[in-house]
Amino acid sequence: MSLPEMPQNASRQEMRKLLIRLRMEMHRQEIHHESQQLLEPLQKMRGMTSNFKANLGLKHGPLWGVGIVTLLGFLTGRGAKSKNGSGTSRLIGLTTGLLPLIKMVIQATRKP
Repeated sequence: MSLPEMPQNASRQEMRKLLIRLRMEMHRQEIHHESQQLLEPLQKMRGMTSNFKANLGLKHGPLWGVGIVTLLGFLTGRGAKSKNGSGTSRLIGLTTGLLPLIKMVIQATRKP
């Protein structure tokens, strides 16, 4: 917004209006500047999430995320049916959950 010019023969009331307009404009600019500073971390996070694959250098980022969550779930989870089991059912569940991830890693190593 361009600043208003003060006329040569301005009355007291016109000068008061002009002063109020200038204060309002200054206040608007201050609010704009402060809001930009407050939103800067949010905008950085948006940029990071939109370029998540490029930032980490990973292909198939969501698949890796699912694989990691599955692995953590099996490693930290407790058996629902038996506490004294041998763990083979847990191992079978882990391999079936991670099978797509394992296939992807094998295919990536074949295609250099």
